[in-house]
Amino acid sequence: MRAAVILFPGSNREGDVIRALAKASGRKPALVFHAERELPQGTDLVVLPGGFSYGDYLRCGAIAARSPIMEAVRAHAAQGGRVLGICNGFQILCESGLLPGVLMRNSNLRFACHLQHLRVERDDTAFTSRYRKHQVIEVAIAHGEGNYTADAETIARLEGEGRVAFRYCDAKGAVGGPANPNGSMNDIAGIYSENCNVLGLMPHPENLVDSLVGGTDGRAMFEGLAALA
Repeated sequence: MRAAVILFPGSNREGDVIRALAKASGRKPALVFHAERELPQGTDLVVLPGGFSYGDYLRCGAIAARSPIMEAVRAHAAQGGRVLGICNGFQILCESGLLPGVLMRNSNLRFACHLQHLRVERDDTAFTSRYRKHQVIEVAIAHGEGNYTADAETIARLEGEGRVAFRYCDAKGAVGGPANPNGSMNDIAGIYSENCNVLGLMPHPENLVDSLVGGTDGRAMFEGLAALA
């Protein structure tokens, strides 16, 4: 798998993503600066990592979404190429129009940083082929604006088309109430594009790929992507 990780001013999780991808595929991904206008030839997967691009000025991800490299990312996605946006990367995907909706301030107006259970909503995509449907996994969250919000029509379309990728849940897979760390509508932690080649999610699977740091539930996402490339 040939992967490219986009580096924006303020990104701070690119190293974690690079390590996770290299561990899964045996190939170190390319690091692409936001001011570039083309992706490396033969790129299979583009990853927009977490962090605080441009200091989260205006809205989270709003400035990064207008970076020169994003035209190439949009073209890659339009041709069926895979794109993964994690945390701030999810915000950038929404701001760039690659995914619907917006990420708002957490409902309690506090930054959330802890391990979090997720329920895998489907297992037939490139991102989830190594999971089971409704499997409960534990990854990490670290965000202040993770409250996924969209109009009623968009939510209905996401639900009806099976485009909710992950939901916040408790250790037994129950959703709602205290299992939701940010007030996200329908407990949504991640969503797909129409043809499921673009995934945006707030939690950080790249931080849970090694037992030395507390768990390996995130590893399957990167291994699945590597196997399908």
